[in-house]
Amino acid sequence: MVWIFVLSQRFVDLYLLAFTSIQSRLKQDFLVPVSPADNQKSIMTNDNQPKPSASDDANTEYDSSQIKSGEGHSKDADNEKDPKDSDESEAKGKGPGKKPLIILGIVVVVMLIVALVWWLMTKDQVNTDDAFIEGDAVTIAPKIAGYVTSLSVKDNQFVRKGDLLVEIDPRDATAQRDQAQAQLGLAVAQLHQAQVQFDLAKVQYPAQLAQAKAQQTRAEASLMNATADFRRQRGVDPRATTQQNIDSSNAQVRSAAADLENAKAQVQVAAQVQLQIRQAETNVEARQQQVEQAKAQLESATLNLSYAQVRAPFDGYVTKRNVQLGTLVQAGSSLFSVVSKDIWVAANFKESQLERMRPGNKVEITVDAYPDIKLQGHVDSVQQGTGSRFSAFPAENATGNYVKIVQRVPVKIVIDSGLDPKQPLPLGLSVDPTVTVE
Repeated sequence: MVWIFVLSQRFVDLYLLAFTSIQSRLKQDFLVPVSPADNQKSIMTNDNQPKPSASDDANTEYDSSQIKSGEGHSKDADNEKDPKDSDESEAKGKGPGKKPLIILGIVVVVMLIVALVWWLMTKDQVNTDDAFIEGDAVTIAPKIAGYVTSLSVKDNQFVRKGDLLVEIDPRDATAQRDQAQAQLGLAVAQLHQAQVQFDLAKVQYPAQLAQAKAQQTRAEASLMNATADFRRQRGVDPRATTQQNIDSSNAQVRSAAADLENAKAQVQVAAQVQLQIRQAETNVEARQQQVEQAKAQLESATLNLSYAQVRAPFDGYVTKRNVQLGTLVQAGSSLFSVVSKDIWVAANFKESQLERMRPGNKVEITVDAYPDIKLQGHVDSVQQGTGSRFSAFPAENATGNYVKIVQRVPVKIVIDSGLDPKQPLPLGLSVDPTVTVE
């Protein structure tokens, strides 16, 4: 495409040169002085020879006294030069001829051919100069506060994913990690204790139930014995016993009855074996949750300790570095930015240029900063909205006088080939994409 433009420029220069030469020839023809022979020809009639007059004969006679020596043949010499002068004057009177006009016509025809070829070659091409290099740029910020103890990068340095960029003083985070680890150990010990109690409860509570039932049986036997003894004391002759023995047997009956009721109550309490075992089991579960909580606290403390080392999120270049060794940084403060090496082109085409543009169309890209670099790519997608629609203050066309303005739509162009790894393209560079539409 460049050679066609250069060729058209050469034809324009040739056309201007021919036009200038014709103009200068015309000026020379109209500004040439008129000789006496031309004046004589201008007063000639249609006859082949002019009629002589007496005044002319008189003028042609010379006084011999006025002729100086060596001037006797001056009139003859003038007569000999007259035919040549007349031929030159006739040639000048005819004009520059047809040669400049032929050159001018050839130039016009060639320019028309070049214009036709240019139109045929560019009718399926759409270009714009409102296009720029874009890419992913991430602001690097710490998640913990502290002093910078190590700075491993410089301005515009290339880093790879996972490389150490900045290290913050880790002593506070290390202390928190150790404390969380101790809390985890305590929670694990309490869990083990609860598990032992649970295992003991599964044996202890059934045994207590059996013991309570045995006591109930013993109480029942004691009551029966006391009742039998009381009956014997009441059934004998009053002269064979004493009132004291009767009262004592009566008291034993009441005491045995009370012991039986107590034993029955103990049996009812000991009978809740499943509930008591379940209580021990829930205690184990609570301790397990405390262990999980301690583990989470330990993980959080470990993460905070890892945040002391700031690493690169992906391969890219360090830009806008505003941190130095020993700087006190806060959580969320900007340290620098990392620009990805994966770039694309954001071209803002006019809305009238999108009629035949489709994703997948081939694109040729030239970079203003590096004219020797020629990139090839394809249309990836067209943004579903104009640039003004997503601006901070969108236009409100429903109020006031309306002036129609051609809108521009961002188009993402992916670069397929042509990039030089040794010469990366910074973000924001101006480019000229040319899209070949269908």
